[in-house]
Amino acid sequence: MTLAADRIIVPGAGTETPREPVRFGPDPDPEMTTDTSDPETQTPGTDAEVAVVGGGAVGTLTALSLARRDADVTLFEAGEIAGGASGSAAGICYDAFADPVDAEIAAEAISTLRDRDAITDLPYVWFAREGDEQSAEAVREAVPRMQDNDRAVALVDPSELGARWPGLRTDDLAVAAVARNAGVVDTGAFTRETAQFAVSAGAEVRTGTRARLDGEGRVNGDAYDAVVVAAGAHTGRLLDGAGFPLAVEAYRVQAYLSESTPLSDRLPALYDATEGYYARPSDRRLLVGDGTVPEPQDPTDWKRSADGWFRGDCATYLETAVGETLEERRSWAGLCTATPDGDPLVGERAPGVYVATGFQGHGFMRAPAVAERLAEQVLGGDGVDAYDPTRFDGDESFDIVEGMSLE
Repeated sequence: MTLAADRIIVPGAGTETPREPVRFGPDPDPEMTTDTSDPETQTPGTDAEVAVVGGGAVGTLTALSLARRDADVTLFEAGEIAGGASGSAAGICYDAFADPVDAEIAAEAISTLRDRDAITDLPYVWFAREGDEQSAEAVREAVPRMQDNDRAVALVDPSELGARWPGLRTDDLAVAAVARNAGVVDTGAFTRETAQFAVSAGAEVRTGTRARLDGEGRVNGDAYDAVVVAAGAHTGRLLDGAGFPLAVEAYRVQAYLSESTPLSDRLPALYDATEGYYARPSDRRLLVGDGTVPEPQDPTDWKRSADGWFRGDCATYLETAVGETLEERRSWAGLCTATPDGDPLVGERAPGVYVATGFQGHGFMRAPAVAERLAEQVLGGDGVDAYDPTRFDGDESFDIVEGMSLE
């Protein structure tokens, strides 16, 4: 794929030096792009100039959606596409939410992932162990609410769960539930492909380019009709620097990847509510995570390697979950973002300035639907009222609560 000269992906902060066209990879499937010659697939046109800050899943998907609506889009990414949280996310996707808005958003997102042939179907199982009555009751209470939202969710007998997934120890489970509309995604590959699609749709993507937002809504001194900041843990810092504070805090999470194991073929994606870990098969290995450190983190200065205590706890947990201690291949840390009420901040924060942050570790699984709603709002449509960032003043103090927890 050769990009037009005025749509080159620019890997350099503010450079104007002409560059050779950049290839993201193979040309996108024509069936995955909007056919603007077909009036039934055309979206309302606009000549709006929009800056998108952040090259993760939400940022690239928003840029793609806006470009397909004929907006003039420039995306700024300080590093590489999918170089942050979107490139290291667990990639577990499901629509098992008791809240109707969250369930609708998640279901729409999974539908988009299937349309893109990006998701590998894999049931999502969550459970509580004997002696943990609080978590067990939370599982039992949440499932009917999810079913009220027309989610394909059901309680399952632990013995049946063990028969279906023989790699999982179920002898001490008190209660378990399964979500069928679920799967796993290679989040980095999906995000990079989305950026490629955005360029094909007419967006300009500038990698290696830091963005600075000022109080007039300008990005690096240039005025736009609208600015969307979806820069993960950096979103709050960028908005605060422009005088638009957000009620959001970055916090640190950790992940552990095992060496190759045949158990990867005998396990679902899962969340252990009693022990507080999630796990999923990943390329014939097991990915185990959470390791939440519920303390505010400076997104410009934080520890990227996993803590020794977490690595040791993961090894112990695997003995509990699958009956084996699996050797570590690698481990790492990342940043998530939290809000006072656990719901994200998505929408217009100030006139012409839009944000998407505070997903509590659930950003990727909602990204396709959130990006569509956000693009619609930028171009004059409705946003998601429950996610309105102005529901907070921006100066609130609050305790960080991990995202992987029962409602």
